[in-house]
Amino acid sequence: MLGQTIRSRWFVTTLHVGLWVILALALYRLRGTAPEYEETTSHTTPAQSPVPVARLESLFVPGALLGHRADTNSVNPFATRHFIPTVIPPPPPTTRKFEVTYRGFYQTEENPKRVFVQLDSALVVSAIGNRLATNLYVAEATTTNLTLTNPVPQTNVVKLNTKQVVEVPLQ
Repeated sequence: MLGQTIRSRWFVTTLHVGLWVILALALYRLRGTAPEYEETTSHTTPAQSPVPVARLESLFVPGALLGHRADTNSVNPFATRHFIPTVIPPPPPTTRKFEVTYRGFYQTEENPKRVFVQLDSALVVSAIGNRLATNLYVAEATTTNLTLTNPVPQTNVVKLNTKQVVEVPLQ
């Protein structure tokens, strides 16, 4: 029954005319003119701001932003430890360096030659063929030169009263 009413010519014509009447009334302003708005003075106190604006100024000071930085290695959802290399201890040293200064030698009739050598800051007296320091032996001594050797066939010649750095392998 509703479908017949919607298809009726009388209903469609009445609806069409009614919409035109509403449009005409809106165009002719049958409701009258709009009231005139005037500015009035208020006798109440102004509303308080709910946001504490005075404390916001300290947020944008350049020095305040630097203090809030977190360390990159801290627990943070935006930081990762994936790219931090593992700490590998350095290998143990394979050589040792000495500062050697040849100071001279002396020899008695029955004893072998003894040399005076300043090793780093200590004065050492040693016989030919004896150990001077770790893996460092006296091979030969003359009036101008001192020959040092070590278990690896490496020799060093040190001149009289001349400081020289000697590198000795550790074993």
